Amino acid sequence: MLENLSVKQKRIFIIVAIIVGLGIMYFIYNKVGTPSSEIEEDILVQNNSVETNSVSTEESNQIIVHITGAVKQPGIVRLEEGSRMEDAIEKAGGLTEDADISNVNLAYVLEDGIKIKIPSNLDIEGEEEEIITDDIGENISQGTDTTSNTSENQININKATETELETLPGIGAELASRIVEYRKQNGKFSRSEDIKNVSGIGDSKFEKLKDLICVK
Repeated sequence: MLENLSVKQKRIFIIVAIIVGLGIMYFIYNKVGTPSSEIEEDILVQNNSVETNSVSTEESNQIIVHITGAVKQPGIVRLEEGSRMEDAIEKAGGLTEDADISNVNLAYVLEDGIKIKIPSNLDIEGEEEEIITDDIGENISQGTDTTSNTSENQININKATETELETLPGIGAELASRIVEYRKQNGKFSRSEDIKNVSGIGDSKFEKLKDLICVK
């Protein structure tokens, strides 16, 4: 067929064929190549989203505490919620040779934002720091006493942790959390009766608490 065409016609035929071929290649690239790229991008976005959610979940289940004193690696440590004093010590490299944990409650359940000071045999007598302070600097546990009780039967509501507050009659986890939050927002309670300012604690509940709490 091409033999019957003139040179000019043959050239036109070849140019048309090239144009048609390029058109087919362009069509294939847009119909096949582009969706594949979009699919790869979608997969990448989904993977990044999963990783981000995983990191967020992991961080939400962690607490951060500051540990100092007689540990090998003092500083900020990150722990799982519900971790205890011994977990923080282990995370900080363990105890130094001069550590004195005779007055440290290793089973103490830690809260986010607290500072821990592990005593040492080298500490100067009379200048001991508190063992545990909370995130606003209030003393939680001092000297040889690792609780917030000011007497055998009373709990200091200005220093007690949520765990200790939950030992009071009628105070569950939610109310204990409200008491601590109220204390952070408004400062120390001036008197025991001020605990009634916390939502959920009325006169009847206070009657059950008044002989068990103090603000000293």
